[in-house]
Amino acid sequence: MSGEQPALATLVRAGDGQAGAEAIASGPGTPFVFMAKDISNAYLVTTGAGDLMVNTGFMDNAERNVALLKPHRTGALAFIILTQSHADHYGGVPEFREPETQVIGGPGFNEARDDMIGLQPYFGPRSGKLWGSTLQRGAAPKPSPHVVPDILVDRRLTIELGERRFVLIHTPEGETVDSLTVWMPEEKIAFTGNLFGPVFASMPFLCTLRGDKPRSVRAYLRSLASVRDLGAEILITGHGEPIRGAARIRGDLDRMHAAVSFVRDYTLAGMNAGHDVHQLMREFAFPEGLSIGEFHGKASWAVRTIWEEYSGWLHYEDGTTALYGVPRRSIDADLAELAGGAGRIAARARARLAAGAPLEALHLVDVALGAEPDAIEAWKVRRDASEALLAASGGSNLSETMWLRSEIAACETRLSELAPALAG
Repeated sequence: MSGEQPALATLVRAGDGQAGAEAIASGPGTPFVFMAKDISNAYLVTTGAGDLMVNTGFMDNAERNVALLKPHRTGALAFIILTQSHADHYGGVPEFREPETQVIGGPGFNEARDDMIGLQPYFGPRSGKLWGSTLQRGAAPKPSPHVVPDILVDRRLTIELGERRFVLIHTPEGETVDSLTVWMPEEKIAFTGNLFGPVFASMPFLCTLRGDKPRSVRAYLRSLASVRDLGAEILITGHGEPIRGAARIRGDLDRMHAAVSFVRDYTLAGMNAGHDVHQLMREFAFPEGLSIGEFHGKASWAVRTIWEEYSGWLHYEDGTTALYGVPRRSIDADLAELAGGAGRIAARARARLAAGAPLEALHLVDVALGAEPDAIEAWKVRRDASEALLAASGGSNLSETMWLRSEIAACETRLSELAPALAG
């Protein structure tokens, strides 16, 4: 099992060694935009009449972010603009906020925040499986602050501070329905937060493995086009270094729009042709020259989300049982009995794995373990099939990599627990 970290894991930990905030925009000759790197970056914009923040970073790193940006502060903090309602964007608000600071969020910020926080008993363990080893938060992580914006943008809002003008544009569905883009028209700078995901020029995660409201591909493409039409010369995202140059930005956004549009059109054409969603996921491939990165989302996962956005949750090929709350695993014991026991199913799974079919092996293992949770050979096949999938994945997609590593670790833990019984 490879110990190398996916690129996204390295990106979200980039602030760990940051000794000082990075100046990322100047003019004329004087820096006025500074970046503190974090799980999602925090940005300070200075003006002749005080300062403005675009996002504040995560609560775990709030004091560090304040310290990194303090040497560059020029006056009172007039505004904090939150590009979305995830805690890695607003977690540092209490530490940055001053008596006169106004916090601005997008439409639906409060509801989206409450949905995420209210479902933490559900989302927390799922996030831990995928992000725990990357974020390294420890056993008692700091809770998210309860941030209530003073101003909620409807569709568009213009604010002025000193010599600078900021146009706040609602650009939903990159990650949240309340997403804002902050546009500085005179400077030709756009702050997009995580509208384009944590890694620029890559596939959006239209429905995360952690779970969240599915993100509409139609709304995403509209938001992408809105930013593209601004003609930005500097694009400042939630992670990594700014993207510079109007031609490059336009070209990258054109390519992203074309790639995501292709995934949508492929999915809808496949639906009309009578193909099921599993076939479309398996057979998807970008045409030459159109592929984009898959560091967080993946095109094959987007196929499923788009299918369900247009068609809903019921897949007719699943038959009548899909209409009722009785899962397939309810007959695992029957299948194992018919097969001659979980051991025989595990042996067949081992054969399928040896033949280069790890996913089919996992289907069989699920039946075996559903019937006999302590079936040691089934746990071994599950571990080995997960290792085969991890090796085949290339380790570039963070969620896929961390899912598989977590599965392997869970198998190793279970096998160590079962070892004494086997020895006895």
